[in-house]
Amino acid sequence: MSRTLIELLQEGLPAEAVLTDPDVTSAYSHDMASFCDAGVPAVVVLPRTVEQVQHVMRTATELRVPVVPQGARTGLSGAANASDGCVVLSLVKMDRILEISPVDRIAVVEPGVVNAALSRAVGEHGLYYPPDPSSWEMCTIGGNIGTASGGLCCVKYGVTAEYVLGLDVVLADGRLMSTGRRTAKGVAGYDLTRLFVGSEGSLGIVVRAVLALRPKPPQQLVLAAEFASTEAACDAVCEIMEGGHVPSLLELMDRTTVKAVNALANMGLPEATEALLLAAFDTPHPAADLAAVGALCEAAGATQVVPAEDAAESELLLQARRLSLTALEAVKGTTMIDDVCVPRSKLAEMLDGVERVGEKYGLTIGVCAHAGDGNTHPTVCFDAADADEARRARESFDEIMALGLQLGGTITGEHGVGVLKKEWLAREIGPVGVEMQRAVKAAFDPHHLLNPGKLF
Repeated sequence: MSRTLIELLQEGLPAEAVLTDPDVTSAYSHDMASFCDAGVPAVVVLPRTVEQVQHVMRTATELRVPVVPQGARTGLSGAANASDGCVVLSLVKMDRILEISPVDRIAVVEPGVVNAALSRAVGEHGLYYPPDPSSWEMCTIGGNIGTASGGLCCVKYGVTAEYVLGLDVVLADGRLMSTGRRTAKGVAGYDLTRLFVGSEGSLGIVVRAVLALRPKPPQQLVLAAEFASTEAACDAVCEIMEGGHVPSLLELMDRTTVKAVNALANMGLPEATEALLLAAFDTPHPAADLAAVGALCEAAGATQVVPAEDAAESELLLQARRLSLTALEAVKGTTMIDDVCVPRSKLAEMLDGVERVGEKYGLTIGVCAHAGDGNTHPTVCFDAADADEARRARESFDEIMALGLQLGGTITGEHGVGVLKKEWLAREIGPVGVEMQRAVKAAFDPHHLLNPGKLF
């Protein structure tokens, strides 16, 4: 069957687009998540055109072969993991920016465009594409759409879903469907565009996206505030948001994370602090905004408040935050990165609870957070070669997700469900919610060929 599959694929694809060498295809078997099973793909396909994607899906439907769509495989939930005997459909070669319109404030792109490349391209036109996952130098727009990713700027600018106006999608049977619009407004019919955002490749293959852009904001300035407790830092977050301030980012790093970043990159961050809060403004007069927020931090108990003097100092602080997950991975060699989002008012309870979980399981758990929107990333550090420690890591990960739900939160704010959180999605949305989501899946993919085994 595999030979027939490959022969049929080759009929509509150039030879270099069909990879069958097991030593090569194995590299496409999984993303960056821990504790997620991955199968052995029968073949990896790298199409360059919409027609080639359609050919893959028609072939897969004819033979009833599962298809796993992939971007850059920087995901953290196993959503891009292969299943045994599947076609891995890697879209990284479809990487053209088709249009940038300053008048309509849109970009039209293929799914393999790297986030940072798009940001730089639209910047040349005085425009701004806000969604900025920490992996923005590597991750693709198609992957961002598939997982409904976020980033540092979400507190002011929102997440990927708010910037996807329209999509071209190849369905499971190879048909091409367009959703949404390229206009500033539009409410015709069901919002199928939003349905595909965050669907993790389980409903169709995104082959083109119309993205909303904003005018490029002024260069932001960053403030760093040190706190003697995470509770005080979280109080400051609540005061900032209640006070009506609109920072372009509001990020928190706990003591463990700060120490890890210093150990990795000698950043000179203050290791005596229990929590480091970074606030930024990209307003016309950011210094005044930082002064107001700095006063709120001091009132909440900040031991030191240091505003950056210029863009270079600001970028240094942001680089420290972007290094957080890499630095925590270096602590023990392996990490499980949680993605629990809670109401801002519950942020302190979430961080206190994570600390208790770490003590209970005897593990190092660092927390970095998009504090302005309550999205925490408790990161469990462990030695994967130590079976007992790996078991405790998994148990602590689950306990953190349970804590998030208990506090009125959600199991994922931006990383998606994939394989890692299937059980927890069912707990969050309940049996009726699962039933209806499965019904939607069946409508788009009646043979369950698209990314099987993900979500639910």
